[in-house]
Amino acid sequence: METRSLTPVRTAAYRRLLAVFAALFAVLWAVTTGPSATAMAADDGLRSLFASENRGIRTSERVVAVTFNAAWNDAGLDPVLDELARRHAPATFFLTGDFADRHPQVVKRIATAGHGLGNHSYSHPYFADLTAAGRREEVQAADRALRTAGAGAALTPYFRFPYSETSPEHITEVNALGFADIEFTTDTNGWMGTEGGMTVDRAVGRALDALRPGGIIQMHIGAPEGRTEVLDAQALPRILEAIGTRGYRVIDLRTLLTTPPAPRTR
Repeated sequence: METRSLTPVRTAAYRRLLAVFAALFAVLWAVTTGPSATAMAADDGLRSLFASENRGIRTSERVVAVTFNAAWNDAGLDPVLDELARRHAPATFFLTGDFADRHPQVVKRIATAGHGLGNHSYSHPYFADLTAAGRREEVQAADRALRTAGAGAALTPYFRFPYSETSPEHITEVNALGFADIEFTTDTNGWMGTEGGMTVDRAVGRALDALRPGGIIQMHIGAPEGRTEVLDAQALPRILEAIGTRGYRVIDLRTLLTTPPAPRTR
């Protein structure tokens, strides 16, 4: 009789214990696997971006996204963050893992300012020159570096290919790791600097000439080869001013994860 009376109690206790273990396992799985498992399993918004290089947002609304790459230095970071804050404009910053290792304070500042952080590979190589394993390591090493640097909740499941050189095969590989490829509609080319024949006027012109619903603008927060002049930082106030004047608003790319873009049209 005693054994029979305790059986339901023991069964309930075992079930509760199993539920606790299952919950702990789910948490550990999410923490250790990163975006590759959790995002693909539950994010309809993310999956809607797969199998595409996403050079624009699929929408008819007068909205645009502002993005910045970083692989060299952070010479233009202060004026960029100041202007974005002044305009209450969100942005997504695609950083290389090498940059995150060298500038963890920049990662934290961007996250604290409320902007999104994306993956731009670890060392910015030409992906076509790598093996599949090499490409996978570039993506995963950058993800680890950003997390270690303190990206926290600001980290997005977005990847931008070095040199914007994509292929269906490489996009499929990145998608399999849990990342959507986010490229751009236009690059201001401000990164070229005056040495490369660019000016602030030309950078502004390139951004505005490509202004259209769902456009994605690419800029940079640093300058190559040790230069400190960052034309994009100088051009940003004029670009944001013109975006508003022309009836557009800047949106956060992270909203695509909760509000999937419109279906692709044939």
